[in-house]
Amino acid sequence: MFRSFHASLSKSRPARFTVGRDHHGWWVVRDDAGLVGGLFCNKDAALHFAQDECARSASALRIAPRSECVELENVTDDR
Repeated sequence: MFRSFHASLSKSRPARFTVGRDHHGWWVVRDDAGLVGGLFCNKDAALHFAQDECARSASALRIAPRSECVELENVTDDR
């Protein structure tokens, strides 16, 4: 259902939301402004949340590569 949405790969303007996995394997949505974020059981749920938060603006959403851990400060970073 959400697979048709494509995040922008443009480097000109940083995306507001990053979607990826933390070091535990949970899906994470992190708002680069530090205002919104969450942990999700699967990628579809994470993308659904992020898309709703950014009004489906592809330039506002970034999908992290598999090699990058996306952590929520004081939640998933074990600190």
